[in-house]
Amino acid sequence: MSEQKDLTFREVMDYVEELKIYGSVPGLINIQNLCAKLHMPQNDLKFVHIAGTNGKGSVLAFVSEILKEAGYRVGRYLSPTIFEYRERIQINGRSISKKDLCRLMTVMKEICLELVNEGKPHPTAFEIETAMAFQYFKEKNCQIVVLEAGLGGLLDATNIIEGTLVEVFTSISLDHMGILGKTLYEIAQNKAGIMKKGSVVVAIKNKQQVAEVLEGKAQSAGIPVYFVKPLEAAGVKRSLEKQVFSYKEYKNLVITMAGSYQIENAMLAVETAEQLKKFGYVVSDKALRAGLLKAFWPGRFQILSKKPYFIADGAHNRDGALRLAETIRFYFTNKRIIYIIGMLRDKEQEEILKTLCPLASLVLTVSTKGERGFGAYELACLAKNYHDNVTAVDSVQEAVELSYLLSDKDTVIIACGSLSYLGELITIVESLSVKKNRNEIGRDSHGKQRED
Repeated sequence: MSEQKDLTFREVMDYVEELKIYGSVPGLINIQNLCAKLHMPQNDLKFVHIAGTNGKGSVLAFVSEILKEAGYRVGRYLSPTIFEYRERIQINGRSISKKDLCRLMTVMKEICLELVNEGKPHPTAFEIETAMAFQYFKEKNCQIVVLEAGLGGLLDATNIIEGTLVEVFTSISLDHMGILGKTLYEIAQNKAGIMKKGSVVVAIKNKQQVAEVLEGKAQSAGIPVYFVKPLEAAGVKRSLEKQVFSYKEYKNLVITMAGSYQIENAMLAVETAEQLKKFGYVVSDKALRAGLLKAFWPGRFQILSKKPYFIADGAHNRDGALRLAETIRFYFTNKRIIYIIGMLRDKEQEEILKTLCPLASLVLTVSTKGERGFGAYELACLAKNYHDNVTAVDSVQEAVELSYLLSDKDTVIIACGSLSYLGELITIVESLSVKKNRNEIGRDSHGKQRED
């Protein structure tokens, strides 16, 4: 490979923008071509591979924090990001440095040119990022990588890996039906495609049809399945600041992530840690408890401020909307709800609005950006089918300011619909009210992710 000056960070971001023309291409040919040029770095790594419709990021946070507390060097690969590009590749919670990103992306760009010159397809952005993450984790001697599948499972670029120890399946429901299949059965089949011989499966058991698919796939691969049943959580105590539960021999486990579904995600993480012990990973009771307590995931029923409560939640499909509605009913019965909703064009807007709108006093709609973006006015027109008080606003800044202006002490503001605009919204809310509220809940929501 020729010697050349590394791309600057600005040039990297411009290159990533250019890569959007290659879209999303299911299949493993491109990622195999990329990884071959890098001498297959993924083959030197061990993985926890997470697939599902909702909850992947939260489970990733719980598992990786537990392993970090147990003393391991843990790679984390995730998407989409909330605040900035570098968040998708992390080691022990720290994003890849700009220097390493620029160095590796320079290498990836040169490899892509080589592949095109050889008559092979140009890889997509996600394929390039995935191969780059494997290379980075290998260079940094990660002892285990917690890997989030991008889209589906079977034909997702992350599925090139062989060294999977545990496949984790979060809640599986209808989403991306134009790509993954029209039925729950087809979608579950696709996601179950990440199973590998020699691994074990950990899965939430909340839909019998999905459970049957996972059991069948696991049986074909000759590997065991360990189901986590939501009702196995005992002694549950919930508040907005923390949730307490017991699972198996673990009594009074504490998590700080709100939302009824987070206990299920934490249980999946506990079971995953238990299975990793069989592969020689040492996870003490103390490390498990500390990891659960410290785990945090932005944009998942995240409290941004109080008086009034301002909450960000990335509910972006029908199952996510149902879970958000359930959580709102639990925490905020008889409260006045103001929504800020922004959605992508390829999502089931009608299903989400039908579920969420009846709980609100006012719905403010905002536009989302990019090729998949959906306009505030278009969304408002849809929302008016399910609510009488809907207003399209010109910007996220205006939506935040207007929601505060229209709030009283009994109001709860909830921003939801898509993760794509929540980073901007969270930054705006923090700039308006933050320091006091951040101190109250004792957490810097994303500052620790940023480094120069």
